[in-house]
Amino acid sequence: MNHCSTIEQRVDIISQMLAQPRHGLVSQLSRTYQVSRQTLYRWAASGRKALHEAMGAPLVPLKQKTSLATLVLTLLIENHARYRGIQSTLKRLHGIRISIGSICTIIQDAGQRAQAWMNRQRAQAPRTLALDEQYSSQRGKAYLNVIDVHSGQVWASIPPVAVDGESWTLVLWSLSEQGIEPVHTVSDGGRAIADALSHLELDQTHQRDVWHLFHVAAQVQGRLERAVKAEQDRLPALQRQAERVAAGKHVQGRPSGRTLHQQHIVLAQMQSVADAVRYLCEQLHALLDVVVLHDGAIMSSSFREQELQTIVALLDEVAMLAQPGLQQHLAMLSKQLRLALPHALLFARLLDGSQEQALSRLGSQAVALLAWAWQRRSVLGPSSQDLLRDLPSLWQAQASLLFTAWDRAVRASSAVENWHSIVRPHLAVHRTLSAGMLALLAVWQNHRIAPRGLHEGLSPLQRTGSTEDQPDWLAALGYPVLVV
Repeated sequence: MNHCSTIEQRVDIISQMLAQPRHGLVSQLSRTYQVSRQTLYRWAASGRKALHEAMGAPLVPLKQKTSLATLVLTLLIENHARYRGIQSTLKRLHGIRISIGSICTIIQDAGQRAQAWMNRQRAQAPRTLALDEQYSSQRGKAYLNVIDVHSGQVWASIPPVAVDGESWTLVLWSLSEQGIEPVHTVSDGGRAIADALSHLELDQTHQRDVWHLFHVAAQVQGRLERAVKAEQDRLPALQRQAERVAAGKHVQGRPSGRTLHQQHIVLAQMQSVADAVRYLCEQLHALLDVVVLHDGAIMSSSFREQELQTIVALLDEVAMLAQPGLQQHLAMLSKQLRLALPHALLFARLLDGSQEQALSRLGSQAVALLAWAWQRRSVLGPSSQDLLRDLPSLWQAQASLLFTAWDRAVRASSAVENWHSIVRPHLAVHRTLSAGMLALLAVWQNHRIAPRGLHEGLSPLQRTGSTEDQPDWLAALGYPVLVV
C-alpha cells in the first residue's frame, strides 16, 4: 500500500536510517511521519539495495558460456555451500530462482559423471599408495581413501563401509582392475589395512607411517611431564606442613601421604624417568629420519634396526622405574614401537642400494658430505636441483640419483591426511557424503593447480604424468567452464 509521504521525505527517512542508525531512531521516525516500523525497514532495505547497484555491486548476470549447472557445482565444491546456501546465492547474485529439487538433480547427475571419470582413471606405472580410513558418524563404518603419495592424486574414495580386511581387499581389487598397481603402500598401521595387504601378499612392501609413532611418543611424553608438574605443585603445601611441624604447630588440612623428603625422592625419580623417555624419543626421531649420519658415515637400515630395538628394550627398563599409574603408558609405547618396527624401516631398506652404489663410486666422505648438504637443502638449495649445480661435475650424476632417492623416500601417509582435510569441511556441512559427492571432490582435487609450494603450477594429474586433456575439472565432466 502506497504511503502519502513525498519522495523527499522518504529519501530523508532512508538516509537517516542508513547513515545515522541509533537506538530509538525507528520508533521516532514512525511517530513523526505516521509510518509503521515494518514499512520503514522495507524502505531502508530498498535504499540499501539501490546504493549497492549504484556503487557497482549490481546483480551479476548469468553469462552465455556459463551454465546453471556450472554455477551450482562451483558453489557446492569450491565454496562448501549447502543446498539452501546455493539457492539463496543464485537468487541474490544472479536473480536466478531455482528449487532445491533442481539443485539435487544437477548434483546427482554430476556425481554420476564424476564416478564414471574416476572409474576411467589409469596409471602409467606402478604407484606408491597411501591408505587410510576417515571415520563417519555411523558406528564401525568409515570412508576408505587411497591417495597417490608422490602426486596427491585421488585414486579412490569410498562412502562409509565396515572397517575390515574384506572392505579394503575389495577396494584394492577394484583399483587393480583399473590397472593401478601399488609398488609400495603406506598407512598408520590399522588392523583392517594390514589384513587386506596380507591377503593380497602386499605386506612385504608396506611402510608404517612414522608420524603416527611420533604422535604416540609425544602423547606419552606429555603425560609424564604433566605427572611431574602435578607432583611439583604439591611441594609448597608439603613445605608449609613441614614448617608447622618444626614449629610445634598442628598440621592443617588433610594430612599428606608423604613427607617433604619423600616427595623430593619421588619427584627426582619421576623427573629421571621423564628425562630418559625424552632422550629415547629424540633418538627415535633421529633414527627414523630419511638420512642418518653416525660417526661421519651414513647409517644403514640394519644398523638403524638394531638401534631401534635397543630403544624398545630401554623403554621396557624405564617403565619398571616409573610410577604404577604411568607404567601402562610406557608399556603401550613400547608395544607400538615393537609392532611397527618390521615395517617402519622399509624406506631405509629401499635406500640402501642407492647409498651403497654411491659409496662404492664416490667414497664414504663424499657421500657423508652430500648427506650433510641434503639435510640442509632448505638453506643451501633450497631444492636438491639447486644443490647439484654447486657440486663437482664428477659427482653430479651419482649425486643426482642419490638426491632423487632421498627426495622420494616415503615415510608417512601425509598425502591421505591432506585429502582428509579437504573432505572434512564438506562433512561438517552435509554430515555424510555420497559416492557421487566424493567423486566430485576427487575430480576437483585431481585437477586443482597448486598455487604455491614445490608443486606450484601443477595439478595432481600433471604430477602423475596423466594424459588427461582437460585442465579444468568441470570441463572434464562435460560442463562449460565458468567465465570470469
